[in-house]
Amino acid sequence: MLMPRLPTTFDADQRYPVDLHMHSTASDGALTPTELVTLCAERGLTHMSLTDHDTMDGIEEAGRAAEQAGLCLIPGCELSTRWQGINIHVVALMPGGIQGPMVEGLIQQREARIQRAEVIAERLEKVGLSNALEKARLHAGSDRPLGRPDFARALVAEGVVPDWASAFKRYLGSGKKGDVKAHWPEISEAVGWIVASGGVAVIAHPLRHGLTRRKRGLLMDTFQAAGGQAVELVSGQQNPDSTRDLARQLVERDLYASMGSDFHFPGSHAAPGSMSLVPRTAAPPIWQHPRLVHLRDAPAGKLAAE
Repeated sequence: MLMPRLPTTFDADQRYPVDLHMHSTASDGALTPTELVTLCAERGLTHMSLTDHDTMDGIEEAGRAAEQAGLCLIPGCELSTRWQGINIHVVALMPGGIQGPMVEGLIQQREARIQRAEVIAERLEKVGLSNALEKARLHAGSDRPLGRPDFARALVAEGVVPDWASAFKRYLGSGKKGDVKAHWPEISEAVGWIVASGGVAVIAHPLRHGLTRRKRGLLMDTFQAAGGQAVELVSGQQNPDSTRDLARQLVERDLYASMGSDFHFPGSHAAPGSMSLVPRTAAPPIWQHPRLVHLRDAPAGKLAAE
């Protein structure tokens, strides 16, 4: 089953049936890979990527579901990295699946997540969440490495905070006690894994870091020098003026434009395919990248490298 052909340029302000940044129960999402694919199909998507945090464990299941649902799935993951002391996420779109340096890289990321969870647990125990590691594990529902959302659920369940938003605002958000960055690789190292393994590296949600325009440009320059070639031009809901300005930064650097909802769970502010309009821009769509261009005419199921 062939997918509708995607456009070669963004020549009008509009939405596309594409979402290249979503999460499942393989990391900190609420839906299984199969449930996520089903929801994407129900919402009219034709192309999607499963980009769980620092793992590709859900890809095989998602690929089977995508073939059955009639969607094109691009294998992927979202790597946690560091840049100038800031936690920067990089989406890895991997048409050939997990291979090359990414194999060892994801093992390293898993170990980093385990160590990070232990540090987060120690810090949260000091603010009133006793047995934090065990309680977060209970909410994870599996043996995958724990993430901040698991600790947020535990904080809410134990009455330390009233809700999810408060957990991040008080304890887990950027710069808070539970925001542990020290275990992640530098962004250049992680980008190197992706590119050497046949993938395309994408800076995730660049407008969420509170960076000045100049500093965001420096981030893109470092990323590009390491081999990165794309940026999420649209991530969820954004200010249109900020999006257009970001597009200009991409055009200045000949970077490809990607898009994604960063969906984690139903009932949140995001949903698969739910994002701001992609503006008219000369920045080329991510599917024009030589490693991904065949997804424009891809059959249903898991995309493979040509």
